[in-house]
Amino acid sequence: MSLGILASLQFTKAQIISSKKWADLFSYNNVLAMKEDNGKIVAATENGIFYYTISTGEITKLSKANGLHNIGITAFDYDPKSKTAVIGYENGALDVVTPNEVKYIVDIPIAAGYNGNKKINHISISGDRAAISVGYGVSIFNLKKKEFAESAFFLSAGVFEASNEATIFGNKVYCVTNSGLKSHEMNNTFPAYSTWVTEIPGAFKHIDSESELAFSSATAAFVYNNGAPIQLPINLGNIQDVVVTDNNVVVTDSRVYTFGLNGTYSNAVDFGEQCNTSVVAGGRIFAGTVLSGIKDESNNSYKPSGPHFNFAYKISLYENNQILVSSGARAGRYNYPVENPKRPGFYYFNGTEWIYPSYFNTFPGEIDILDVILNPLDHSEVLFTNYTMTNQGIYKLKYNTANKDFDFVKRYKVQATDFSRRTVGLATDTKNNIFATFAFNDGGPAVAMYDKAADDFVLKVFGFKSPAVQKPIAYENLLWIPLPRANSFWVYDYKDAVNLSDDNDYILKESNGLPPNSGGTVSVAFDKAGDAWIGTDSGLRVLSNAAKEITGLEPKVNPIIIEQNGLGEELFRDSSILQVEVDGGDYKWVSVEGGGVYYLSSDGQRTIKHFTMENSPLPTNSVTDIKADKKTGKVYFATYNGIVTYQSDVTDVTSNFGDVLVYPNPVVYSNFKGKVTIKGLAEKTNIRITDAAGNVVHSAVARGGYYEWDLNNQKGSRVASGIYFVLMTNEDGSDKATAKIGVVN
Repeated sequence: MSLGILASLQFTKAQIISSKKWADLFSYNNVLAMKEDNGKIVAATENGIFYYTISTGEITKLSKANGLHNIGITAFDYDPKSKTAVIGYENGALDVVTPNEVKYIVDIPIAAGYNGNKKINHISISGDRAAISVGYGVSIFNLKKKEFAESAFFLSAGVFEASNEATIFGNKVYCVTNSGLKSHEMNNTFPAYSTWVTEIPGAFKHIDSESELAFSSATAAFVYNNGAPIQLPINLGNIQDVVVTDNNVVVTDSRVYTFGLNGTYSNAVDFGEQCNTSVVAGGRIFAGTVLSGIKDESNNSYKPSGPHFNFAYKISLYENNQILVSSGARAGRYNYPVENPKRPGFYYFNGTEWIYPSYFNTFPGEIDILDVILNPLDHSEVLFTNYTMTNQGIYKLKYNTANKDFDFVKRYKVQATDFSRRTVGLATDTKNNIFATFAFNDGGPAVAMYDKAADDFVLKVFGFKSPAVQKPIAYENLLWIPLPRANSFWVYDYKDAVNLSDDNDYILKESNGLPPNSGGTVSVAFDKAGDAWIGTDSGLRVLSNAAKEITGLEPKVNPIIIEQNGLGEELFRDSSILQVEVDGGDYKWVSVEGGGVYYLSSDGQRTIKHFTMENSPLPTNSVTDIKADKKTGKVYFATYNGIVTYQSDVTDVTSNFGDVLVYPNPVVYSNFKGKVTIKGLAEKTNIRITDAAGNVVHSAVARGGYYEWDLNNQKGSRVASGIYFVLMTNEDGSDKATAKIGVVN
C-alpha cells in the first residue's frame, strides 16, 4: 500500500479531528524535503505532504484536513521499504504515517533546563530507526514500537548546542552542529554528550547517508570516505541540502549538482528559482522549490492546487466559484502594518485554479494588503487596499485571461501623504457603489466613495477621534464600520454616494450598551432579521432591527444571555470577537481570538459545534475571517497559517423546501451509530416520523434548514429495524416534502 492512499485515512492517537466534511486550501509550493519511492516522489511542505507519481502525473495530498495532526512542518523523511513517513513539526511533535494509521507523538524527550525552540530540525530514517535532530541534541526514534529510545542532550558548560541534522550510518550516529561533525556509536553511553567524538571541527549544516555518508557547511560539501573527507570539486555559495542516493550525492545550491559516490562531478541543473532540496528519480533530477512545488529538468511544476502562500487575512466569495484572499496584517492594536518578508500580496481562484499576480514579484515598495474585491463595475478587475506607510492607496489590476495574470491599471492615492491615510477595507452595495475606509487621518477616520465619471475616489474625513478603522459593511444604504481603537461603532449614512453634503453618521458608544471594558469594535455581520451582530474585543453585542434603530434617539445594543447552571451568563463575555458570519440558515459562526470558532443557533442561545485546532483541522485558534457560501453550505476559515473549509449541512434556506436529502440512508447500526441528518428543509419545518403502520414515532420542529434525528422514539428508546416515513410541512403548510429512512439494528 503506497503513501498516496493514505490521503483517505483518518487515524489519530486519541481522536479523529478530520472528516470528509473538511478540506484544506493550503499552499503546497514550498517543498521542504522529498524522497523517491519506485518512480514516485513524496514531498513535504509547510502544512502537508503530497505524493506525485511521475509516470501518470497523479497527485494526492495529506494534511490536517484529512489525517495529519498539525501544521507547521519543519522536518520530514520517508522509508520506501516500510512505506513509513515521519513528519516533524514546529512545536516539537511528530506524526508517524504508515499504511495503517497516522499516529501523533507528542512526548519527545526534552532536556531539563532547555527553554529554547522545540521545533524538529531534521529527520533521517535508517531501517527501523530514525535520528531526530532538535535544538538541544539528537534522539533516536524506534519506528516499530513508535516510541523514543536513546537521547543525547548536547549540553556543555551550561549551554545547549543544536543538532542541525543527523543520520544513522552503520552503527554510528553522525551529527552536524555549528561546532563540528560529531559521532557516537549506538551503545549505552550514547546519551552522555561527553563521550561524543568531534570528527571534524567547523560549522556544518547538512548531512545524509545511504551507501555513503556526505555532509556540508554553507559553502562546501564533502563525501566522508572511511573517515577521510573528500571535498566535492565545485565552488558553492549557499548550500540548502545534501542528499545521498544509492548512486549519487545531490547538492542543492543556487543550482542542483550531482556527484558520484566517490565525489566525481556528474551534472548541474539550473531550475531558475530558489530550491530547498532535490532528488534523483529515473535518472532525472527533481527539485523541491520554494515557490513552485516539485520541478523537473524541463521546468514543469507539480503540486496540489492551492494559494501561493499560506498567509490569509480576509476572504471574498463570488459567483462561478471565484475566490479572492488578502494576506495583510497589523500589529499594535490595529496600528502598524506588518511587512511580511515573503511579500504575499493577494491570491485569486478563477473557479478552476489559483492565480498569483506576478505584479507582486517586482513590486518596488511595501506590501500589506488588508482587503481585495472584484470591481462590481467590471468583474475582470480587482481592487485592493495597501495598508503601508509609503505605498498606501487603492490599487486596480485587470485580469488577463490569455496569460492568467494581472496587469496594473491604476493606483488611487486618495490625497495620502507618507505615514497617513492608510487604506483598510473595501465594500460595495446593491447599486454597485464602491467604498473604502482609511485609518490615521490626523486623528479621525475617513471614507471614500468611487466616482465613476472622474475615475477617482471622493474623500470625506471625519472629525471625531478614532485613528483606526476596520473593513466596512454596506447594508441598507448605510456603511457599518467597526472602530478597533475606540469603544465605539460607526454607522455612516451616505445617501447619494458621491454627494457628501447630505450625509449623516451615527456613533454607538458605551452609553448605547457596548462593553465598558472594551478597547474597540472589530467585526459586524447582519442576519435575516436585520439584526447587527457586533464583535468587540470584550464580547458580543446585537443591535436588533439595526437599520431602523440606528437612526433612533437611543439605539441599544445588547449581549446574548444564556443560562448556565440556572443562572444568566453573558455569551463570550470579555472575549475578543475577530469575526461573525451568518450562513444560509441564519446560524451564526463566531471566531474568538485564541478560542477557535463557535457555531451557534440563529438566536445565539445554543452552541451547536465548537471547532478548535485541538479537535478539528483548524490550523490555529485565531481565525481572522469566516465566509459561508449560502449556495453550497461550505464555510471558509482564513488564518495566518492557511485556509480550511467545512462543508456544513445548511445552504440558503427559504420558507419553502429545497432538495431534501437524508443521510446516511439506510442506517446500519454496525456501521454508523450517530444521528441521521435531514437537510434541504424550510426555514421552519414541522416533522413527523412514522413507522410502516402509520404510527408516529417521533415529531419535532426544525429551524434553519436541517434536522438531526437520534433514531429514538417518543419514549427515548431506539426504534426497531424497518422503514420509516418522514412527513414534513413548512410553517404555513403551503409546501410539503416526504422522505424514507431504512433502519437496520
